[in-house]
Amino acid sequence: MTELIKLHYPIQKLNLPARDQVLAMGFFDGLHLGHQAVIAKARAIAKEQDRPLAVLTYSPYPQAVFKKMNGPLRYLTPLDQKVELLGQMGVDRVYCLQLTSQLVALPPQRFVDQVLMALKPAVVVAGFDHLYGPKDLQADMEHLPAYSHGRFDVVTVPEQIHGGHKIGSRYLREALDQGRVDDVNRLLGRFHQTSGIVVHGDARGRLLGFPTVNILTPEQEWLPGIGVYAVEIEINQHWYHGMASIGRNVTFEANRPITVEINILDFDQMVYGEPVRVNWCHWLRGEEKFPDVDSLVKQLRQDQAATQAYFKDN
Repeated sequence: MTELIKLHYPIQKLNLPARDQVLAMGFFDGLHLGHQAVIAKARAIAKEQDRPLAVLTYSPYPQAVFKKMNGPLRYLTPLDQKVELLGQMGVDRVYCLQLTSQLVALPPQRFVDQVLMALKPAVVVAGFDHLYGPKDLQADMEHLPAYSHGRFDVVTVPEQIHGGHKIGSRYLREALDQGRVDDVNRLLGRFHQTSGIVVHGDARGRLLGFPTVNILTPEQEWLPGIGVYAVEIEINQHWYHGMASIGRNVTFEANRPITVEINILDFDQMVYGEPVRVNWCHWLRGEEKFPDVDSLVKQLRQDQAATQAYFKDN
């Protein structure tokens, strides 16, 4: 099991492994294919040198430190999910360093001397655009070998391109907001996933013949934009297919808050209070306001057929 160690600068004495580590560093929000290339390179070096593999990441998202927030802090991969995914990639331990004004103001040489060296690195691996201090102080990968003074090797992983786009977390966030989960999933190499708990809703779906579970999603998680999706949902360690709506139920009432409702195919259980995970697999359509209930039910039948067809083909 991957060990999570939370750090705060200045770093106190750590219980470190006997051998120096291969250290991959980055914020790694999303752990997309570009991030995976960094981890894969570090893993290959760790295996070749027979060393532990560690990751240095940060919390909270840098936006909270650098400027005023206009909304909640949201992540493509919250820390617990990030650690789980890194464990699946072969990482032995994850160091999560609290991102503070004091830390981001560190000159790069002091960051290397007081942060990186505290983690006993034999090799430091990062993406080409990773920064570890103020940009105007040359706190970049190009200058890291000079700051290391030969105490560790530096490996820089180049930019990763997929489908003509640079694979980056910003692009993924924008695509999610637009509902383009198919594009997002290709760049993640897996389905975008959120979690939540089943709560009570208005029970309209049951009256329409399409009962739904209502999911209360943690505020820090990045939901896709308003629309209807084919999804997988995990309840009590079992995965089911379903069709999900993220929206305001505009057919029945204006200006409602956004809710997440999932009609699970071939499912008839009471699951209030159950924790769930949702894989956002495929975009079906945007939210529509229907003139009457019959029109809505007709569309829901089409959505159900499209969901079944998607999972049959995939």
